[in-house]
Formats: sequence, C-alpha cells, structure tokens
Amino acid sequence: MSEAIEKTRSKPIFTKVVSNTPKRLRLRVAPPHRQAEEMQRLAKALKAHPNVSNVRMNMDQGSITIHHDGSDGSLENVLGTLRDIGIIFADIAGGKSEAAAGVSNTVVDLNKRVHKATNGAVDLRMLFPLGLATLSIRQLLTKGLQLEFIPWYVLAWYAFDSFIKLNVNGTSQPRCTEE
Repeated sequence: MSEAIEKTRSKPIFTKVVSNTPKRLRLRVAPPHRQAEEMQRLAKALKAHPNVSNVRMNMDQGSITIHHDGSDGSLENVLGTLRDIGIIFADIAGGKSEAAAGVSNTVVDLNKRVHKATNGAVDLRMLFPLGLATLSIRQLLTKGLQLEFIPWYVLAWYAFDSFIKLNVNGTSQPRCTEE
C-alpha cells in the first residue's frame, strides 16, 4: 500500500456508486462525510493513483467523479484504492429513500435560510405551528363551528402539537445550526 494512501486512511466513509461508465466512476458521499477537509483528503489520495487522470468534487451534492484510464483492471485498482482509503460502498440514505433524504435536506436547508434571514428570531419550527394556528383562527372566524370542513379545533391542535414536538428538546439552545 502506498505511503499517500496509508496517511489518508481513517474512519470508514460511506459512499454509494451513482454511475459507472467506461473511464468514469461517480460516487456520492454520505452527508456526515461531506466536509471540505475530508473530501479534499479523498481527492488528494485518488489523484496520487497512477490510473486516475482527473478527480472532480461537488461539495453540495457530495459527489466525487473519478476519471481513470480505462485499461484492463484500472477500475478494480481504483476501487481497491478507495477501499484502502476507507471507503465503504453502501446504501447511504440511512434507511430513507434518496427522494426522502432529498426532501429532508431541502427542509433543513430552508430552515437554516429562514433562521439566518431573520437573524435567529424565527425558524420553521416557529413558523409552521404559527401558520397552522393562523389557519385555525381564520377557520373559526369565517366558518364558525362548521364540522363539514376541517374544524378550527383540529387546526389548533395541530398547531399546538407541532409546536411541542418541534421545540421541546430539553435544552434552551436553538436546534438550528449555522454551517
């Protein structure tokens, strides 16, 4: 095993092969390993490989595209190098489908943006229950106690329940973290 690879070995890094075409391999790195320092370390180890001609990274998507020479055995050599670095090929969605993970990541990103735009005054954990509470009051005022539609008390319950579930965590620290 080469010295460059030996220096880069650390804890296991979970990835998924997204595409494998002649002379090109694209991987998606699991979200916990998408830090710039760790991705750069992987790229540096891959660039030192004799069969690898180019390595590109997309930090936002967590993808690494590896261009190799395509000669017989080069893909196996690149995969061996990846395993030596500590790459483990697995389902990285953590029990969620990729679509569910994408929606979840989008909501987390939106929450961070709202939190940042309001200088930490509000986030989605506050706005969602507030929106439901507003709808319940509107429903009560415009429809009265009419039971054919969603009654005001159901929306009020959803507002209260979602507020409790989204905000009670045993600490007074906000759960929205800035990157």
